[in-house]
Amino acid sequence: MKKTIRLWCAALAAIALTALIALSVSSPASAATLTEVTNFGNNPSNLRMHLYVPDRVAPRPGLLVVVHYCTGSGPAMHTGTQFASLADQYGYIVIYPSATRSSKCFDVYTAQALRRGGGSDPVGIMSMVDYVTARYPVDPARIFATGTSSGAMMTNVLLGLYPDVFAAGAAFAGVPFGCFATTGGSEWNSECANGQIIRTPQQWGDLVRNAYPGYTGPRPRMQIWHGTNDDILRYPNFGEQVKQWTNLHGLSQTPTFTDSPQAGYTRTRYGSAGGNAPVEAISMQGVTHNLPVDAAQAVRFFGLNVTNPTPTPTSSPTRPPTPTPTPTVTPTVSPTTPPPSPTLPPGAGCQVRYEVNAWNTGLTASVTITNTGSTAVNGWSLAFTLPAGQTITNGWNATYSPTSGAVTARNVSYNSTIAPKTSTTIGFQANHSGNTDRPASFTLNGMFCST
Repeated sequence: MKKTIRLWCAALAAIALTALIALSVSSPASAATLTEVTNFGNNPSNLRMHLYVPDRVAPRPGLLVVVHYCTGSGPAMHTGTQFASLADQYGYIVIYPSATRSSKCFDVYTAQALRRGGGSDPVGIMSMVDYVTARYPVDPARIFATGTSSGAMMTNVLLGLYPDVFAAGAAFAGVPFGCFATTGGSEWNSECANGQIIRTPQQWGDLVRNAYPGYTGPRPRMQIWHGTNDDILRYPNFGEQVKQWTNLHGLSQTPTFTDSPQAGYTRTRYGSAGGNAPVEAISMQGVTHNLPVDAAQAVRFFGLNVTNPTPTPTSSPTRPPTPTPTPTVTPTVSPTTPPPSPTLPPGAGCQVRYEVNAWNTGLTASVTITNTGSTAVNGWSLAFTLPAGQTITNGWNATYSPTSGAVTARNVSYNSTIAPKTSTTIGFQANHSGNTDRPASFTLNGMFCST
């Protein structure tokens, strides 16, 4: 058994190193640094805590716990994923726990770890959360967890044990809560890892409910990612997680919404067709355990991708927020694009939020269109000009024509109506030649939208 664990850890180390190198991207210079925190509270399993507080923290910041893979560490997740650079952009705070046992795996297998307040790693991580919320004006409704492999397992555990703390989670290549439970102190559960533990939705849900008896409040939303060719934590674990979290939300196993956000990906949503569905699951065709961690999509699912209009310095977190003047940015507008209209027609209005996740010569863009007016938009087209060098290769939730230059995105059958004060999200993947900037302006049915 010890040999099996050593081999598994070695495999995970190689896989994780490759994945994190692939995920590393250059980001703007920032004075904020990763800081180790000691004596943060009850810590029965001797975890280490690293904290990332961006230069500008939102007045009521969200808090994200990012949990590493076996053989990894909090600092490795900090440098190898985009959660910190996105924190710079959106003003949330990030906790990076580190396991210190020899395998560097998190405890998701002992009876103590699978019971609320039972001890081990979950208690230590909760002490980290309490430490931060006591020192920063964190919005208690915006606390989240995410992780990869062992960290994805811990994400399931944290959301299962502390549904009153965590609003949502994103698990990249994990297993359901309780699946990895063992006896005799073993860290490895071959039956679960091989996808051989198959239960009914009710049985999976009961495992979570029994870990915190008497709790009747809302359950956290869950985003689940898994590759069909996962050779460490086999693909059946993807479906078993979907069973567990849909059952906890009292939902059918039949998706409410299905699409393909990019080639080879199948995304299903349960309980809602929107981007904040109770359960969102992304199956990645042909992908192994070495799956890409799409931090931007996880942050989007959490709703952390919102920049507060008046971010505040973090030098004194106990002080009341001090508004900072918002700089004026003049967008570069193509000479062929008419200047923005200073007013909108009565009863109409729109807003566009545009988010880019770029790498080497490619990018994905998520575009959220909000009807800010008092009348429904029935049938829509969103016009914008892609920066030079960007060419759309595929898209979802809209049709795009042409694929470069002055592009028009038109609704598809299921999202043709945008009711007042509601949104729809579309997106696309594109190649670029070095310029990953966003379009300068957007018009919805000929009406300029705020951004």
